[in-house]
Amino acid sequence: MTDIIQLLPDNIANQIAAGEVIQRPASAVKELLENAVDAGADSIRLIVYDAGKALVQVIDNGSGMSETDARMAFERHATSKITSIEDLFRIKTMGFRGEALASIAAVAQVELKTRQAGNDTGIFIEMENSAVTRQEPVAIPAGTSIAMKNLFFNVPARRNFLKSNAAELRHIIDEFIRVAMSFPEIFFSFTSNGQEVFHLEKGTLKQRIIQLLGNSYNTKLVSVREQSDYMNIYGFVGKPETAKKTRGDQYFFVNNRFIRSAYLNHALMNAFNEMIPRDSFPMYALFIDLDPAQLDINVHPTKQEIKFEDEKIVYAFVQSAVKHALAQFSITPTLDFELDMAIEHTDAVSKPFTEEKISSAERSPLFSTFIQKNQSHLIEGRGGLRNWKDFYEPAESNNEVNKPLHEDMRVTSLKNKPQTEHLFQLHFSFIVAQHDKGYLLIQQQNAHERILYEKFSGAVNGKPIATQRSLFPLTMEFSAADTVLLHELLPDLVHLGYSLEPFGNNTFVIQGIPADIDPGNEKKTIERMLEQYKHFSNDLKFSKREKLLRSLALQQSVKAGNLLTEREMKALVDDLFDCEMPNITPNGKPVYLEFWKEELDKLFGR
Repeated sequence: MTDIIQLLPDNIANQIAAGEVIQRPASAVKELLENAVDAGADSIRLIVYDAGKALVQVIDNGSGMSETDARMAFERHATSKITSIEDLFRIKTMGFRGEALASIAAVAQVELKTRQAGNDTGIFIEMENSAVTRQEPVAIPAGTSIAMKNLFFNVPARRNFLKSNAAELRHIIDEFIRVAMSFPEIFFSFTSNGQEVFHLEKGTLKQRIIQLLGNSYNTKLVSVREQSDYMNIYGFVGKPETAKKTRGDQYFFVNNRFIRSAYLNHALMNAFNEMIPRDSFPMYALFIDLDPAQLDINVHPTKQEIKFEDEKIVYAFVQSAVKHALAQFSITPTLDFELDMAIEHTDAVSKPFTEEKISSAERSPLFSTFIQKNQSHLIEGRGGLRNWKDFYEPAESNNEVNKPLHEDMRVTSLKNKPQTEHLFQLHFSFIVAQHDKGYLLIQQQNAHERILYEKFSGAVNGKPIATQRSLFPLTMEFSAADTVLLHELLPDLVHLGYSLEPFGNNTFVIQGIPADIDPGNEKKTIERMLEQYKHFSNDLKFSKREKLLRSLALQQSVKAGNLLTEREMKALVDDLFDCEMPNITPNGKPVYLEFWKEELDKLFGR
């Protein structure tokens, strides 16, 4: 028998180890930015090309490195932060394990330029496959410039697993935001393919949050600040009205390090209990200062998952601090109702409350029970209820709304294709379509989702939706991440009736919207479309186009609780049964249930 176990060559071992730390260009961005922060820089510039696949470069004005340190920095587990095991429990710097540069050098071509302030010249080092290919003196400003080129050039299988440039750029933006938000006292800039995405001057935490997440938060942030002997917490939460359908704008930092914690997120969601809908997520950027000995940050290679020594204390502190902040700023639970346009045209709203109506209302027995002391619990006897049937008599209405449906309306999904004889709405959510064999109970939002989905599918496959041009084009500013997303969606949005033109600095000019959308709602429509798209983006089984179509169908569909006229119900049912698959939504929910008259008779013993 021969021996078969052998040591891996260093370059292969480094590539395997690099897979835990450098998973995509954004991973390198995170490590290089954190190294620049640790170097004491107060000015850090990030430059990427081809979404980081061609180049990721970070330039800082920090302390720089000596020639020996510059060379040693690329060795595995070479670090200036750890000298004993006890140091692991006193970590306050961003990096400490000495993995970042070694991992980057294993899977990319690296160029390092660095100079300490006291030296006349710096050092230039070029590496490939973990080996130094060039080393020489160089004249550069004090600080460090490190460039990572052609990521995964020597591991093509891993390069093939990278996503589109737009997707990878969004990951880079996420990592940049997390580091830049942690250190508002540092100047940061971010340039992609020669275009500046962020230019962040030094300032306060609130200024930095607004710079990164958008001006929409300018007047909608609530300050959080609590101190104790055990821990401190500070930062901001968004007012309840800023809650979104996606988790995007949520940031927890422990000792200035971004972390993911479902446990702490649960504490914060409890603080917002009954203030926002259950399926919405509040904005927050909260910083926890804690003795490093009370936590373990070494549980995951990316250092984004940590363990607290006493989770219950931290949970209670976070929840209490946020509740206190919301109460202090008089943020109380509110219900946000979107007024149904149909309600605005009802008599009770649109017609004046005349003197005659006032007098009639004041003479009613019900009115007196509210204005007379100790009478609110009383209800008149039988005589007072003798006209109760009046409530159920059909009121006179205009003939346009209540005229009978056309007799030829067909429900084509039914075997015998019976005719629909009558339509009415139930609980402002369901449409009852009667036929001679029974009836259908149609969920109006599900039906409209199916209709819109097939309409949008046809649009991107050769039947573009008409665009109504805006008389006065609007200019909208988006966050950097949303700007990248919009650029990615623009080709499909054109087919769907949206006319948007990039205008630089994360702004777009809205030249037109689909013809069936009411003018004046352009901004809200596009914002909601992006939020809905991001809500779908976690499902990897759908293509970008499929996510967009489903997002728009869900966002634009008529919601439950909306009053529909008989004409609108007829149009909805007609359009539904012109669809190829009228019985289910794009997400597989049932659109209608079918009830047969024979079954109803049996229920009543007939």
